[in-house]
This record gives sequence, C-alpha cells and structure tokens, in this order.
Amino acid sequence: MMVSALRIALTAAVLVSAPGRGQDAPMTRSPSASSASKPLSAPIVIAHRGASGSRPEHTLAAYELAIDQGADFIEPDLVPTRDDVLVARHENAIGGTTDVAAHPEFADRRTTKTIDGTTLTDWFVEDFTLAELKTLRAKERLPQLRPGNTAYDGWFEVPTLAEIIALAKRRHVGIYPETKHPTYFAGIGHPTDVRLVEQLRAAGWDSADAPVFIQSFEVKNLQRIHALTTVRLIQLVAGQGGPADGSAPSYAAMLTPAGLRQVATYAYGLGPDKAQTWSGSTPTTLVADAHAAGLRVHPWTYRAENAFLPERFRRGADPAAHGDVAGEIAAALGLGIDGFFTDYPLIGFDTRRAAKDHR
Repeated sequence: MMVSALRIALTAAVLVSAPGRGQDAPMTRSPSASSASKPLSAPIVIAHRGASGSRPEHTLAAYELAIDQGADFIEPDLVPTRDDVLVARHENAIGGTTDVAAHPEFADRRTTKTIDGTTLTDWFVEDFTLAELKTLRAKERLPQLRPGNTAYDGWFEVPTLAEIIALAKRRHVGIYPETKHPTYFAGIGHPTDVRLVEQLRAAGWDSADAPVFIQSFEVKNLQRIHALTTVRLIQLVAGQGGPADGSAPSYAAMLTPAGLRQVATYAYGLGPDKAQTWSGSTPTTLVADAHAAGLRVHPWTYRAENAFLPERFRRGADPAAHGDVAGEIAAALGLGIDGFFTDYPLIGFDTRRAAKDHR
C-alpha cells in the first residue's frame, strides 16, 4: 500500500510544531459535541509496539510493518540488559514474550523479584547480557486473542534501541520510546535516563523538533530528562493508581487544572488511558483541559479485539473477534486528540485520513 507521501506530509506538520509549555478541580463536567476541543497539532498515528496486532510485539518485523501501514511513529518500550544496552520489551519480565523457557541453559535465571510493588517469578532482561538475549526469539504475548501471530513465534530477535533508531532513520519515521520502571532500574544500578538521551543525541535527535517523544508513567525521571534535552516529553497517566516514584498522590490528582499546569512545566503532552477521555458514551473534559494547559493529548491504546473495546464498539460476543475500532478512533479524533496509540496502524492511518477528508 502506497501511503508514504501522505504519512511524511502529516508527520512533517507534527514535527515542526513548537512544544507546548505551560493545569483546581477534577474533571466533573462533560462537554457537548459542539464544544469538543480542536487539536493543537496534526494528529499522529503511533504504532504501539509496532503493528502488534499483526506481528509479535517489539520486533523489527512489527515496526517495519507498522511503517508500511502508515505509522508516523513507532513505539519501543525500553529496558536495560545486564551490560546496560537498551532493548525493546514490554516489560523486563520476558517469559511471556520470548522463548526463554525453552532454553535449559537459562533455567537457573528464573527468579522472583518485586518491581514497583508487584512480586512476580520470571526471567528478567537485566539478568542477561545482550549477547545472551540475542539467542532468544520473540513470541506472541496474547496468543488466545491473536492466534494468527503465533505463526511468527521463534522468527525474530529482541531488538536494541540502536537497531530501532537505524530503522526509523532509514524509513523516515519517528520513535516514541517509553522508559519502563526507571526508579526500579536506577535502584539496582541500571539507570536508563542518561543512556537514552545520549543515544538520541548521538543520532542527532536532541531538540524539540527531533522526530522523538519520550514517555513515562513516572514523573521525576521525565523532569530529569527535561533538564538534559529539549526532546518532547509525554507524561503517561492511568485511570487508577499513581506514579511509582511517589511524586504525586494519584494520577487523578495530576489531571486537575492545577495538576495539568504542573505537568506542562516539563512535558509537551499527556498520554492518558483512552477510557479517561469518556464517561460512558459522553466525553469528559480531559482533552479540553489538557489543551487549555498547552498539552497535546495522545491516548492509549486502540485495539481491534472486542476484549479491548468499549461495549458500543464491540461486534459479537467473541473476545478475540474484531469490533469497530475505526469507529472508536474516529470518535476520539472528534474530541480533538493530537495523536493516538494503536496496535493496528493501518486502521489508524485510514481512519485519520477519512476524518481529515470529512472536515
């Protein structure tokens, strides 16, 4: 599918946007359709872990397919190896995303750890050198929902950040890395913030117009990164809980107008759970409130399977069957979001184009 010219044009409009800098009661009112906010920037399609609805996530194959399908940015979650190389995995626990359990030479690496308050037993990236990790192969994380992806189990390596940067440069797209568990990794002697910034700087990406967003669910590491670079930062938030670094009592407290203004002192935008933009079928004021603070809004994550869709967009009762994710994305674009994360970038690209054509 030939989408490169339109993708590059839309990406360019986003990349030249000046970063927003700036957020007294929580969101309680709901705007009417006519009062929806307007995007502060041309909406971008962010390939969540690559085209992860169609290939095992966080593989070069998933990123390549996402680019082919029209993604503006590819998203790697970053964790460090024992020798401090940043690689792409959804979590540092890799039992569910690699074939490590089939490697008897690594059986004794299975252990129990507590990470951000959660205790689990698994194999962990930080206990492997890059050379050891490269002997493993990726597998589908959600085989019950995406059985077709299991055909690719065992095909692909775990990619490094360096390999992802090289791919993005070759294909002329941006990257949207997430720093996973930065407080945890710093506490065990594997800090990631400076390493990430240094790799981006070496790639020539050290400015507000670089094709990069750095995201985190924590606050203090984004504030540290803000002091190191002018690359655009995105504060991730969830519908429950709060930052693992204890920097705020809850994510909800960060979404008051005062809280959003504080976020805008170090971040370019906000990455909320998509559910936070709706109360049932009625929009919340989150998008408008964030825009009022000068923050772009990039919700996560739009997936096609019924298991991940609000009831009004489901089709049938099978959790693995695909519902109307295009309708869900179109509704979000109608709220004025500035971009969105999706496991299905082709659907995202086509839906954004249709929304643009109907304006």
